Amino acid sequence: MTSAINLVYNVVTARFLGPIGFGHATVVYTILTILSAVTLSFQIFSSKAVAQQSSPERQSAVYRAFHRSAWACGALAGLVLFLFQKGVSDYLNLPGSDLIAIIAIGAAFYIPLGARRGYIQGTYGFRGLATNMVLEGAVRLGGSLAMVVLGFGVRGVIEANAAAIAISYLAIFPRLKGRDPNPLRHSYVIREMMQALNFFSGQLLINNCGIVLVNHFFPAHEAGLYAAVAMVGRVIFTFSQAVVNSTFPLVAGTREEERRDLGVIATSLMMVMGTGAAIVLVLFIAPPGIWTHLFGSGFEIAGKYNIPYLMAYYAVATVIYSLAAVIITFEMSYKIANTSWVQLAFSGLLIAGICAFHSSLHEVILVQLVLMLLLSVLVAFPFLINSLTDPKDLMRGVNGRPVRLIRRLSEDEVIAEFLKSEFHRHEFRDYQQSLGEIVTRPDISDADENAKRRALLFLRQRALWKEIPTATEWYEVDVDKSNLGQIRVFPRAHWRRIGRGNFAVTEILTGMRTRRHAVDSTFLGKIGDIRKRLLEQDDGAGAVILIGPNENEPLTVLDGNHRLVAAMVESPARLDKLMFICGLSPRMSECCWYNTNFMTLLRYARNVLTHAVRDPEAELAKVLLSP
Repeated sequence: MTSAINLVYNVVTARFLGPIGFGHATVVYTILTILSAVTLSFQIFSSKAVAQQSSPERQSAVYRAFHRSAWACGALAGLVLFLFQKGVSDYLNLPGSDLIAIIAIGAAFYIPLGARRGYIQGTYGFRGLATNMVLEGAVRLGGSLAMVVLGFGVRGVIEANAAAIAISYLAIFPRLKGRDPNPLRHSYVIREMMQALNFFSGQLLINNCGIVLVNHFFPAHEAGLYAAVAMVGRVIFTFSQAVVNSTFPLVAGTREEERRDLGVIATSLMMVMGTGAAIVLVLFIAPPGIWTHLFGSGFEIAGKYNIPYLMAYYAVATVIYSLAAVIITFEMSYKIANTSWVQLAFSGLLIAGICAFHSSLHEVILVQLVLMLLLSVLVAFPFLINSLTDPKDLMRGVNGRPVRLIRRLSEDEVIAEFLKSEFHRHEFRDYQQSLGEIVTRPDISDADENAKRRALLFLRQRALWKEIPTATEWYEVDVDKSNLGQIRVFPRAHWRRIGRGNFAVTEILTGMRTRRHAVDSTFLGKIGDIRKRLLEQDDGAGAVILIGPNENEPLTVLDGNHRLVAAMVESPARLDKLMFICGLSPRMSECCWYNTNFMTLLRYARNVLTHAVRDPEAELAKVLLSP
């Protein structure tokens, strides 16, 4: 909603003020945005410090200390802007220095607003945080529109921006408890604040130096056109920050085991990339007349490098940078992020690049695109190396007694047992009556039946089965209570919420008992149904299929997570109701179901694309029709 409001705000002010007035209003607000490096430093460190405290009283003590310091910094920033308003105004070619004096009032409130938002964010009050950010955008939009209609022009827009910040600050009322002393060490606070200030200084310079420098180097009309182009970048980056605001305190308050599972950052990156890519696509295909209609005829650019073209490339640069910012922030949430220094260095390179190459707006954007691409590669490189070499599904904590091999099984026998547990699903509804006999009573010696069962299984599980290394040896194995520490579930969906970074079956069972709030009723109902079958039926609930390098190393459940956990919840003695099958291969680390990292996922994606053109229904029909 904040992103949408910001978009409407930019369109409305651009249309009413025209290119020159819009350029002036944007660059003045950009000064406040650059100063928000301090604001966001207070917010992100306050969020991190509050999330790491063990009690509401300690959280309140941390907030009080930050809030007092933020007010001191806010007053200082406002005073500096007020004293140097003439020099700043002249550099930016503004019509009057009073615009800087007005925004100085907003700066005084903006820094302590960061401390308040950090407390709300650190206590996971995401609804309150979102509401406050929407309130700021709504007041800014409504106030600007009202002031422009009343005839106050650019000055009125700046006054509305300052008022929006002050109202947002006054609208937050943190509910504090107790009067405990501040638990943070002075040296720790300085180190973390310097990291945050370093990060946001680089971030704000990258996002806003273009507007400031274009306003200095270009005529007022072209500066206004660039401000309209940069609007799309602000919208994309605002959305990416919404994602970061949610994930930052979650990661900061987790254990090391949970952070090593990169599901959170992968989700964040996919959300930012997906939304950004959609915006870029719309910008590339949108006809130029749309922007002239929205902004007004003054925003039309003739030739190849028109407004839609510049917007699309600016959006690409912003998406690329936003991905890098997500990675840097993820690091900052639990350690000192050295990559923030890389970002700061690139902000300096960006300023130097624009100063050297600014013959046209297109050239300015091209400089940003190239440098942001290089920054993203450098920032992502450590994560890429880590994912190439380090499994993210955490084998640590798996230390049970090795399973005992009972007898060797053929692949046809394994497929027959696998299919038994799958055949009730809706994908097989058209075959449950006609082929039910060969599934429930398989004849492994019949090659025709084996071919039909394989084709049936591949209706649903081709991608899974094709990832298992060739020449895997299959065994029936004996599993009892002493072996459970060696076995882990595959970390996906609700198992992540229960295991919280440790997916050994024994830890999952503990999580089932202590974190029932983390699982939904559907999952619990499924476990309950399986427990009932274990009690009522003599033939158990189907086979549990395991995979691993050998019987002495950790094993992962390929199929049967729910059955295994249900048996354990009922009683470890119920394990004898289950048949355990284990596939062993020295190359099992190449399988993404056993060892999830960048290379195994890339291999899986390649195989999925390879088999995407195959029609499992047609292949099954061919097998069924063969003599």
